[in-house]
Amino acid sequence: MWNRLDEEMIESLFGYNLQNSMKNDEAKSKSPSPSKHILEHKRLQNITILAKALNVTAQQVCDALVQGEGLCLQQLEALVKMVPTKEEEDKLSSYKGDINELCSAEKFVMTMLNIPFAFLRIEAMLYKETFEDEVVHLRKSFSMLEEACNELRSSRLFLKLLEAVLKTGNRMNVGTIRGGARAFKLDTLLKLSDVKGTDGRTTLLHFVVQEIIRSEGIRVSESIMGNINLENKIQNVEEREEDYRRMGLDLVSSLSIELCNVKKTATIDLDVLASSVSNLSNEMAKLKHLVGKDLCVDEKRENFVNCMRSFIGYAEKNIKELREDEGRVLLHVREITEYFHGNVSKEEVNPLRIFVIVRDFLGMLDHVCKELRISKVPSSPNPLAPFR
Repeated sequence: MWNRLDEEMIESLFGYNLQNSMKNDEAKSKSPSPSKHILEHKRLQNITILAKALNVTAQQVCDALVQGEGLCLQQLEALVKMVPTKEEEDKLSSYKGDINELCSAEKFVMTMLNIPFAFLRIEAMLYKETFEDEVVHLRKSFSMLEEACNELRSSRLFLKLLEAVLKTGNRMNVGTIRGGARAFKLDTLLKLSDVKGTDGRTTLLHFVVQEIIRSEGIRVSESIMGNINLENKIQNVEEREEDYRRMGLDLVSSLSIELCNVKKTATIDLDVLASSVSNLSNEMAKLKHLVGKDLCVDEKRENFVNCMRSFIGYAEKNIKELREDEGRVLLHVREITEYFHGNVSKEEVNPLRIFVIVRDFLGMLDHVCKELRISKVPSSPNPLAPFR
């Protein structure tokens, strides 16, 4: 066994200095302990990231909270994510130690807590910042719903299609208990492609569309050319039929454009719209409580209160108008649904279901029109022959 180590040899060979190692260990033992933490580590990490993204100091944030302005949307959204829980706020407020021993994230939040109702102010400022965009979105959605109702009720071609479906169904069911129907539910439109003729190819939707194309083609031709067009007189039967077909197909193909708001409305969630209007009202109530009751007399002299009071008058007027728009639109939706679908069930999950049905039908109609455009369909001596 060695009684003695050649320290110089070890250092020269392996670059290891025992003396320096001992000094480093002593330095570590004398270095101050890490910063104290009141909040949990993961929470601190999140707040640190958010604080850096703000690109402003805690004092600048406090000044903005007193003024009621001075922070952009992104900064307000980041600050809202910093809102401490009741437990976290109590821990920070009751801390009596040296604030310099805390990490920067905790000091940032503690500085803001010196402002009365700091985070309620932040929420109020965020509400004010996003209010206009939310109102514009809701008004646009309500306007689209009204336009969709008007399009359905006033579309001559759509009503003509429904009439053709009803007549065709009655003709096919003549002599049965289903014959002589005076109306049908719009869900039936989505089943027209399921009914195939005896040739195995022609669907009931194809047949109805071809009949509408011809009748509309004749109507358009007569309205454009009149009965005195000499060129039209010298055309043979096949040429005239092809003209009718072309003009009618162009017209029927344009129905999707005519009912464009119906298609857009099918993607709207009415519950979300109603919830958005309610949220605006609820947030307004919180803001009025903050300004009118939570803040003390001295705090009410701050610019924050003056800034919010001028906004409250404007916002309340807009919320009242949105409530009126919502009620009017819901009434129109109910009326148009009853017009096409009969009595509306109280258990109807989606009040806008009628628009979903029409949108899906328009998709089927577009597909059939594309097929007919690339194929020549000979006229049948018996229009209902494929279904016999």
